[in-house]
Amino acid sequence: MKDSLQPGLTTTRRFEIDEARTIGFMGADGRVYATPGMVADVEITCRDMLLAHADEGEDSVGMRIELDHLGATPLGAWVDIEARVAGVEDRKVTFDIFVQDAVELVGRGRHVRFVVDVARLKDRLAGKRDKLARH
Repeated sequence: MKDSLQPGLTTTRRFEIDEARTIGFMGADGRVYATPGMVADVEITCRDMLLAHADEGEDSVGMRIELDHLGATPLGAWVDIEARVAGVEDRKVTFDIFVQDAVELVGRGRHVRFVVDVARLKDRLAGKRDKLARH
């Protein structure tokens, strides 16, 4: 990981709230941004930011997410997700998260990601698959 990744760095990404990002159990008029969709969008935003500061062969995986879903955003609207680096401890990166639609703050929380060496991770996964095949 490059030294350029420092606390205080911020990125913002806009997401259109399409049908795949909404809940459907309240019918067409009740389609709103689903919490799992928000979580996925937070992870995408943070991962993309980290990749801009990653060394060759590195990527990141999510370790923890704390997210308060504070308001409903209807189908067809948009949200801006702001991710601010709150801390960097070796390969662990913590982000403060703010999710805003055109009207209000609809989410806030904290997300922790871990920077990994992709080749090493793939080797570990191959070993685990071998162990699982024996069970």
